[in-house]
Amino acid sequence: MNREILLNAFAMNCVGHQSPGLWRHPRDRSAHYTELSYWLDLARTLERGRFDGIFLADVLGVYDVYGGAPDTALRTAIQVPANDPMLLVPAMASVTEHLGFGITSTLTYEPPFPFARRLSTLDHLTKGRIGWNIVTGYLDSAARAAGRERQVAHDDRYDIADEYMELVYRLWEESWDDDAVRRDRDAGIFTDPAKVRPIRHAGAHYRLDAIHLAEPSPQRTPVLYQAGSSPRGRRFAGRHAECVFVSGPSAAVIAPRVAAIREAARAEGRSPDAIKVFSMMTLILDETDAAAAAKLDEYRAYVSHEGALALMSGWTGVDFSRLPLDAQVRHVESEAGRTAMDNITRADTDRVWTVREVAEHVGIGGIGPVITGGPQRVADAVEAWVDATGVDGLNLCYVVMPESFETVVDLLVPELARRGRYKTAYQEGTLREKLFGAGQARLALPHPAATFRSVRA
Repeated sequence: MNREILLNAFAMNCVGHQSPGLWRHPRDRSAHYTELSYWLDLARTLERGRFDGIFLADVLGVYDVYGGAPDTALRTAIQVPANDPMLLVPAMASVTEHLGFGITSTLTYEPPFPFARRLSTLDHLTKGRIGWNIVTGYLDSAARAAGRERQVAHDDRYDIADEYMELVYRLWEESWDDDAVRRDRDAGIFTDPAKVRPIRHAGAHYRLDAIHLAEPSPQRTPVLYQAGSSPRGRRFAGRHAECVFVSGPSAAVIAPRVAAIREAARAEGRSPDAIKVFSMMTLILDETDAAAAAKLDEYRAYVSHEGALALMSGWTGVDFSRLPLDAQVRHVESEAGRTAMDNITRADTDRVWTVREVAEHVGIGGIGPVITGGPQRVADAVEAWVDATGVDGLNLCYVVMPESFETVVDLLVPELARRGRYKTAYQEGTLREKLFGAGQARLALPHPAATFRSVRA
């Protein structure tokens, strides 16, 4: 039986996200990202299309690797200016009933105690529709903004993250019993003190002695997203993640990464099916193949190739302004993210990338594949991609906002549903239940979060 395909909208609380320069397109509204109506309209559109969620990216620095300065990023709106994604969620949740919210937050710069409360608050306000994309950061500019000279080494960041996860699990799962809140008006007892306990932690990186301030939320621990494809990132995902976001230009690159992630889960004693994998993709749709091809040509006229290289420089830690456009891109190790550099050097042994080709490819949709056509052609390609790679769903980038998502909702979703590859109605329940099935609002063993619930019992 063919599996239903999951869909996330991939966006960011900024102007230029994954398609540098397209904010200049006459139909694009992304420059209105500071207006609440912009996000409410998007939420309604995605729920109309029965999207599983909106995945909101975020960075806490600027892309200043290209040319050694933030000038190009500022001039071409490369993920700057950027506002806080968390503040969008309650408003978007108020006009939807089912849409999930995956929020990126960099744990390196977030003290675990107040962060755990913010996520519990969002889980309450959304009635259990919140997820957290766990990231450790990749920009030195973010480290400097936090008062550090540079970011911690790549693999060391994951060691710190493991301890951080233990601490927030304990706050979410161990501090309060399920029946701690009584709301007993006659007895004058709102919370039973005997059923609330402090979390005491003294580790290599964090110290804490406090009770969690929020009462238990519908999911307790939010749905856990993660996006690392490096060996250390995969190990972290195998232990903690429920949803993993992967990116790459071809099925030949993505398929082995998906297999490696599932094997990492198995190595941690978890089922490979305990992780849903989403791959990044950009879809350009119209009523016919010819009209869609013309739309792609129209979009390309607005691409900022310099902005694309500034984006890639930030992802890889390599200053592409120093390389000739026809130079071959060679692998360089850095303390930035590892995946983007692997995508254009050693992940696909059948292709050699030049700097010019990188700029052209990243200009529409970032480093993921771009599929163009009418609904039948795009549906064929999406089905083939999912079946060839083993992913569970797609993280869909926009080129022009909101046009990119509206065409998916109006043209692709009905075609996939007709083929039995897309849901015809939402599953009831929390985000975790919608993704993994009824009765699974809470994480269960052998996931490490559930061990702290067992300790409490």
